[in-house]
Amino acid sequence: MDEDKNTALLEAILFLESEAMDEEHLASASGLSAIEVKEALQRLCVEYESPSSGIYPLRSGGGWILAPKVEIWEDLKDRYGRKNESKLSRAAMETLSIIAYSQPVTRAEIEAIRGVSADGMVRYLLARGFIDEAGKKDIPGKPMQYGTTQDFLKYFKLGSIADLPKLSDIERNRFGQSEESLG
Repeated sequence: MDEDKNTALLEAILFLESEAMDEEHLASASGLSAIEVKEALQRLCVEYESPSSGIYPLRSGGGWILAPKVEIWEDLKDRYGRKNESKLSRAAMETLSIIAYSQPVTRAEIEAIRGVSADGMVRYLLARGFIDEAGKKDIPGKPMQYGTTQDFLKYFKLGSIADLPKLSDIERNRFGQSEESLG
């Protein structure tokens, strides 16, 4: 197969799939090698840079999807956003931010940062699939620790947790992080 056909093949697969697909699954679905998939994805990213294109290939939640460009999503989300995808409350966003930046983190640690009970928000975020149990902390009582999920990455259109906005010095102190702990 030639490069154009490989690129077109991957574009069609991404269009037809409803879930994000990683490079391994794209290779399996297309019959292409891992190197051919990587090269075709790079070409797709370049092709969709055109201002006349409304979509682009997006690495989200550990895989690739075709998604509307950020600059036009505001015009589309009321009509095409998921019906069950309600806006997160300020309390939910605060709790989710603490978990994202401090993970793995216990409920008591979340409460220490927020200054209020986190029981309801943790249950809500677990039900929405944005967080999950990430093991038990090795301290007396062995409290459960929480971390973010692939659904969190997809919802916020992040490739990985490293794509979160960087924290200022004041924010890092609030979350109890040092610069070295952020990698």
